[in-house]
Amino acid sequence: MSLRHRNTGYPEPAMSDGEDTPIVKCQHRRWRSVFAAIYSARIFVSLYKKIINKKQILRSLSYIALDVHDSDSSDDRLPSLSVDQKTLTEVVREKSLGTLSKLGGVKQIAASLETDEKDGISTNEADLAHRVDVFGANRYQKPPKKSFFSFVYEAFKDTTIIILLVCAVLSLGFGIKQHGITDGGYDGGSIIIAVFLVVAVSAVSNFKQNRQFEKLSKESRDIKVEVVRDGRRQFISVFEVVVGDVVCLKIGDQIPADGLFLDGHSLKVDESSMTGESDHVEINGSNNPFVLSGTKVTNGFGSMLVTSVGMNTAWGKMMSSINSELDEETPLQARLNKLTSAIGKIGLTVAVLVLAVLLIRYFTGNTKDDQGNKEYIRGKTKFDSMMNSVVEIISAAITIVVVAIPEGLPLAVTLTLAYSMKQMMADQAMVRKLSACETMGSATTICTDKTGTLTLNEMKVTEFWLGKELMGSISSEIAPNVHKLLQQAVALNTTGTVYKPNSRSLPEISGSPTEKAILSWAVSDLGMNLDDPKQNYELIQVEAFNSEKKRSGVLIRRNSENGGATQVHWKGAAEMILAMCSQYYDRSGAVKAIDEEERVEMGKIIEDMAAKSLRCIAFAHTKYPIDNERVLQESGLILLGLVGLKDPCRPGVRTAVEACINAGVNIKMITGDNIFTAKAIATECGILQPNEDMSEAVIEGVQFRNYSPEERMAKINRICVMARSSPFDKLLMVQCLKQNGHVVAVTGDGTNDAPALKEADIGLSMGIQGTEVAKESSDIIILDDNFTSVVTVLRWGRCVFNNIQKFIQFQLTVNIAALVINFIAAISSGEVPLTAVQLLWVNLIMDTFGALALATERPTNDLMTKPPVGRSKPLISNIMWRNLIAQALYQVAVLLTLQFRGKFIFDVDEKVKNTLIFNTFVLCQVVNEFNARKLEKKNIFQGLHKNKLFLGIIAITIILQVVMVEFLKRFANTQRLNWGQWGTCIGIAALSWPLGWLVKWIPA
Repeated sequence: MSLRHRNTGYPEPAMSDGEDTPIVKCQHRRWRSVFAAIYSARIFVSLYKKIINKKQILRSLSYIALDVHDSDSSDDRLPSLSVDQKTLTEVVREKSLGTLSKLGGVKQIAASLETDEKDGISTNEADLAHRVDVFGANRYQKPPKKSFFSFVYEAFKDTTIIILLVCAVLSLGFGIKQHGITDGGYDGGSIIIAVFLVVAVSAVSNFKQNRQFEKLSKESRDIKVEVVRDGRRQFISVFEVVVGDVVCLKIGDQIPADGLFLDGHSLKVDESSMTGESDHVEINGSNNPFVLSGTKVTNGFGSMLVTSVGMNTAWGKMMSSINSELDEETPLQARLNKLTSAIGKIGLTVAVLVLAVLLIRYFTGNTKDDQGNKEYIRGKTKFDSMMNSVVEIISAAITIVVVAIPEGLPLAVTLTLAYSMKQMMADQAMVRKLSACETMGSATTICTDKTGTLTLNEMKVTEFWLGKELMGSISSEIAPNVHKLLQQAVALNTTGTVYKPNSRSLPEISGSPTEKAILSWAVSDLGMNLDDPKQNYELIQVEAFNSEKKRSGVLIRRNSENGGATQVHWKGAAEMILAMCSQYYDRSGAVKAIDEEERVEMGKIIEDMAAKSLRCIAFAHTKYPIDNERVLQESGLILLGLVGLKDPCRPGVRTAVEACINAGVNIKMITGDNIFTAKAIATECGILQPNEDMSEAVIEGVQFRNYSPEERMAKINRICVMARSSPFDKLLMVQCLKQNGHVVAVTGDGTNDAPALKEADIGLSMGIQGTEVAKESSDIIILDDNFTSVVTVLRWGRCVFNNIQKFIQFQLTVNIAALVINFIAAISSGEVPLTAVQLLWVNLIMDTFGALALATERPTNDLMTKPPVGRSKPLISNIMWRNLIAQALYQVAVLLTLQFRGKFIFDVDEKVKNTLIFNTFVLCQVVNEFNARKLEKKNIFQGLHKNKLFLGIIAITIILQVVMVEFLKRFANTQRLNWGQWGTCIGIAALSWPLGWLVKWIPA
């Protein structure tokens, strides 16, 4: 039905052929007309009430027409959404109870948004799209991305590049003035082209990495949110949340949008990110129903009605002004920057010395031109010629600085981190902090959870004990009163749900793995209908499960007994619930006292279940005649029963644990389960050996907590398993390990794990079971919650460190060789064999091509056979010094021989000799890239065929070198070489391979 306003004219009556219409159809049409008339009258009454309430007078309409559609289905009808977005936004942002009351309260707003408080909104795509059109999408406007030209500009801001460009422009000017445009522009023009090439490559690399990091950042923000749509709980992307959605909240969730509290218990949120207040705020329906996006649930559970999304939320406005720059400097980058600075200072010193020597030799007449004439004769040499020579000398000196400064090191780190981040994403690990990539390579200890990490987290109830008896077919073997109490215990004390669209379909169960297993058991074995107890009983008080107490409880009252008797139901860790009980139910439904002997017997049942790797959960209850205090009694309870949940170990976890142990990394399992379950799982996974001394290797959290600091430090290395641990125990363990010199990685999934995740060197949160608080506190998110993925992260971390070391060895070899050759040649002969353009080309090979080739090596199995690096190992190891000094000395010896004896040996002129030096030097670097692939192994070609990028870069470098020598003679200041000369250059360079092989026999 639609409302339409017309000013003039009357509608023509709809004509129908009554003679051709059957009587039944006429009756149907009449009923529809009656229905339409009643519906129209209700709309007019509703409009009238709104006008009266707002005290507004509307202009009289000249004509009103109603179009009545006879469609039986209303699926295509879009929601009217008769509520103002601005009003909704201000109500929540200002937390105005008065305005909320004027709008009719939360229920009226839900009705206006056409949201069912229980079933949520429709999943109809047109409905969802309409809500986005009216209220906006749940996305924030980000500041504009950095353009490619901004990276070009940043590259040009480098001091050495600026000095080189100034020298190039001066050289260009004086050269053109002296020799004309045709011949005078080559030297300066060549430097300008070479500088632009270096800048372009640097800008493209940085631009691509920036886009890669932005993509990863976007993926890290795409969290999953649980909503109710069409009565079914489902997970959707945070970006798909719309106004009117009913969002389910539990401990650890980040609230995805602004909204109003609908239902829940003990719900508290941390609003410090919005208000700065550290105290947790209680959310309820009476005093504070306002829920702000960006805040985090710290206690309880509940549901909320979304009223504002995206830029209409306070969080959205705040986030839109923040541009998350991914320019975090990692510890390795900081160390490399120091190394770069130190080498740069050495290079600058050498450049100043070279500059001084060359200027002195020039002005004292000790330099000659190509014809053998003195370049400078006092009083005779023209100013332009003199300035051109001086500019060339300055350019050569500055270029030495450019080559000496290993600016490729930060680029290599960025490349290898970006590459490893991308590959780790494919291997089920999402990096949130760059530093975690490299730090993980140094890890000496991994503290891991049990559930979901070492095990599959696919729980199933395999045993049920009633009193001291193991039950088979439950529904037929237990008394009706116990059966009823068990249904209550499961249905009313749960955060899970059971959705069954119709009687024939299988139930869809949602919740944590433990909740899902218990609900599945109750539905199939107890014949439980989740809705029946919830409709018959009122929840008075709820104590949500937390990892400190390891239990949850509810205080309930039957709806028909207002002010009457109440009941308490507890569910949790078996031995803790048993300690709260003084009686138990037997098979017949009779209540019996628990004496000491029976308590020991029941404790033995729990131990035996745990020894079979079962998680033991107990149910207990008691009844009060009248309860005025509204507190949950924690003693004198009646034990209802015990269930054993089987959670099998993940396939491959034992192999992964063995790989860590072989790599020198200690594995410590920290779990909330009891000590017997913990032992069984740890032995199954390979963390504990059957013949190991369990007295020191396995302890409980309370025992560890009660040690003196000295005892903890003495025993920390021998502990392999900590059972019944609290989040505080995990934090204490991490602190002790770090004090002992370990680099610690910790896995965690709960909100209470956040302190340990932050304290650890590497925090690893779980992508499936992890709360948003845990993920935000972590450095890396393990997307599949699998310990095997943790080991993959360890391999990649070691690979990052190893790749950086390879590149350092390669780059320092070039730096040392170039500096020594140019310095000695300048001091002895007054000229440098490698020109500015040639040195810039070598710089390009080193910095960009070298970084790409060596920083993208994949991890090998060899990495997991070495001990961890730890905190104190130097960046440049003795092995690296041995390799790079040997190669640098060889290159210096060969190139200096060519410099001083090359003309005589090969019977060539000066230009050909200098080309031979340049060509040999570049080819030595190409060959040395192969040597750098393996720091210790003698076979440097192993696995080469797997790295297509490396082979491609080598091929490109060689092709470009041929072009430089043979076709760009004027640009590169080279002469063409014949086949024999090329063969000599290749042969000299290839000798680096046997030299590298021989050097690796020398112990480092």
